Amino acid sequence: MRPKQPRSEPQEDLFRARLQNLVDLRHPLVRLAGLIDWGRFEAEFGPLYTDAIGRPGLPTRLMVGLHLLKHMDGLSDEAVCARYLDSPYAQLFCGETYFQHALPLDRTSLTR
Repeated sequence: MRPKQPRSEPQEDLFRARLQNLVDLRHPLVRLAGLIDWGRFEAEFGPLYTDAIGRPGLPTRLMVGLHLLKHMDGLSDEAVCARYLDSPYAQLFCGETYFQHALPLDRTSLTR
C-alpha cells in the first residue's frame, strides 16, 4: 500500500517542542533538507506501490532520508538507526516534527 501521508497538526502540542525550535537552523543537515525536493521522491516512488494489498508503507521522506544519511556517512543499517534516535538533526532531515524516542520502523526495513 502507499505510504501514509504525514499528519498535519491542526493545533500545537503544548507539551512537546518542535524540532525546528530545538536545532540550529544553520546546521548542514537542516540546510540540505530545505534544498531537497522531497515531493519529487513521492512522485517517482508512488507508482511502485499498490493500493489494494499489504500494510501501509513507511513515509517516503523517512526512507529516503535514512538512506541518504546512511550513504553520506558510510553507516551500517544499525548505525544509521542509532544516529536517528540520537540526533534531532537526523530526525528533522527525515521529516519528523517532534523528537522521537523510538524508531518508527524495524531496522530490517532498510534492506527490504
